[in-house]
Amino acid sequence: MTRKNKIIYWVATIWLSLGMVSTAIVQLIGVEEEMDNFIKLGYPLYLMTIIGLWKLLGVIAILIPKFSLLKEWAYAGFFFAMSGAALSHLVIGDEAAALFGPLLLLVLTVVSWYFRPVDRKVIAPKPSFN
Repeated sequence: MTRKNKIIYWVATIWLSLGMVSTAIVQLIGVEEEMDNFIKLGYPLYLMTIIGLWKLLGVIAILIPKFSLLKEWAYAGFFFAMSGAALSHLVIGDEAAALFGPLLLLVLTVVSWYFRPVDRKVIAPKPSFN
């Protein structure tokens, strides 16, 4: 892995982690603006707690060494959560500004995943044709 790719990976991963932790905290403590947002999107409020907890666990998974399969699941969860959030805002006709946060976190998820070091990837065994 080149030095440039390592820098890209860590910058994207740190910003992704900060974004996920900060939004998880907002969801877990039940900030009124976030509650209003969930209601406007048509989601039950208990979903805030579930998603907030999953975000924290996902951040832990992508930051700790080893456990490459768990990291794949965390990245997938971030991808689904953020693409779902962006699509939810689009479906209800929210203004473009409401898409900024989910789309930024979605881009950071993809960049972090793409540039992750080899020791953080799931490597499939080479097939044996004996």
